[in-house]
Amino acid sequence: MSSLLTSGLIAFVSCLGFSLAFNVHGMDMMYASVGGVIGWLVFLLGENLPSDLLQYFLATIALSIYAEVMARIRKAPVTVFQIIAMLPLVPGSGIYHTMEYAIAGNTNLFLETGLHTLAIAGALSIGIILVSSLVRLSREYHR
Repeated sequence: MSSLLTSGLIAFVSCLGFSLAFNVHGMDMMYASVGGVIGWLVFLLGENLPSDLLQYFLATIALSIYAEVMARIRKAPVTVFQIIAMLPLVPGSGIYHTMEYAIAGNTNLFLETGLHTLAIAGALSIGIILVSSLVRLSREYHR
């Protein structure tokens, strides 16, 4: 339990730092950082799922729903909350290792790592698109 709290705190502080870099102001910084914690904790809680791609997908759905709700409450664009909240899930180490293997000439590991990293990016994208599309359909239906 304490490792979840520590991990959540690290995700929050990281997102808070990026909020400054992206020039997010006021309480939106805090709300966007909370979205990062939500996404990261959902990801960690899904560690027993059969695939890490499913973990990324479910975490993205959770933080995208949060971003959509906060955008309506705070009357701000969804991307303010979504981009910051996505940062803990970005496959930075996968990108790094893909390039490392490419430079070292290790073709097999380059392809394996690169395709897995691309699959993670796809899972993140599909999660965002799914929630965004459902919100739009819901809004059109209720008009």
